[in-house]
Amino acid sequence: MQIRPDGLDAALRKGAAPLTWVHGDEALLRIEAADQVRAALRTAGFDEREVFSVERGFKLDALLAQTQAMSLFASNRIIELRLTAKPTKELGSALAAAVAMLDESTRMLVSGPRLDKAATESAWFRELDRHAWIVPVYPVERARLPQWIAQRLSRQGQRADNATLEFLAERVEGNLLAAHQEIRKLGLLFGQGNLPDDQVRDAVLNVARYDAFGLAEAMLAGDAARALRSLDGLRAEGEAEPLVLWALADAIRNLARLAEGRDAGRAPASMMRELRIFGPREALYLRALQRLDRRRLDDALQAAAGIDKIIKGITRGDAWTAMSSLATSLAGAPSLGN
Repeated sequence: MQIRPDGLDAALRKGAAPLTWVHGDEALLRIEAADQVRAALRTAGFDEREVFSVERGFKLDALLAQTQAMSLFASNRIIELRLTAKPTKELGSALAAAVAMLDESTRMLVSGPRLDKAATESAWFRELDRHAWIVPVYPVERARLPQWIAQRLSRQGQRADNATLEFLAERVEGNLLAAHQEIRKLGLLFGQGNLPDDQVRDAVLNVARYDAFGLAEAMLAGDAARALRSLDGLRAEGEAEPLVLWALADAIRNLARLAEGRDAGRAPASMMRELRIFGPREALYLRALQRLDRRRLDDALQAAAGIDKIIKGITRGDAWTAMSSLATSLAGAPSLGN
């Protein structure tokens, strides 16, 4: 059974499932969701806790033995499994079998990176899903980041105007852990009530972490200014040009395939599944398809091929300038070359 993070508290008040699996690529949100589960279980009397990490030296037999063993202290207990990569078929099958046999004194909590389509469509996952809560956590979209910051500030009795929220969003973009730290810092520096805009700007560090996939998302969202900031950040951080181009070209290729399917009368939802586009990214691609036609996308693929030649030294030019022109043009801004 899948449960949204914002519905987790209400579900936990009715009693936790035998196993709760929190997965997603955003570390902060994954940690917070797992903390909610632990806190609810402690309140319900699950005082004993065993923690296993799937890394070198991990023994699956030891985990399975714990799921079947009696508590040393005759108390309720939590068995926690922390993953650093996607689960193997062996691990998934073992968990599916183990959770079906758990008694009321034991609850399991699994947390780790986002489960891909191969995992969620496997036989072991379908079996496990009958006894478990699956909690997917997604990164906060850039458009929602100011609102997310405002909600976090509100928890500590603080408010900020829209300009300040946007400023904060720009500084922590792509790094929610850093955003969390900065918000906590503002709670320590300033009292409750409205935050002073000028002092906030002096206090907040520029902790934005730019990545090539964030650049592609900005392009898909039609946010040319953010795309340029991302490119500037990637260049300043010394990111490899081929990786940046790959992220842009991959998004463009997906768009071209979606546009071709759309023109042939295919349903976008089915094509999204084929291309493994899930969650918030679906809306980004649909938004981009509303403003881009196949000819524009074919031209963009040709431009990407030209940039590849620049990077390889086959033709002359500046790859970063060319990528800026490509990304901002597809985002809806005039080409830098115009």
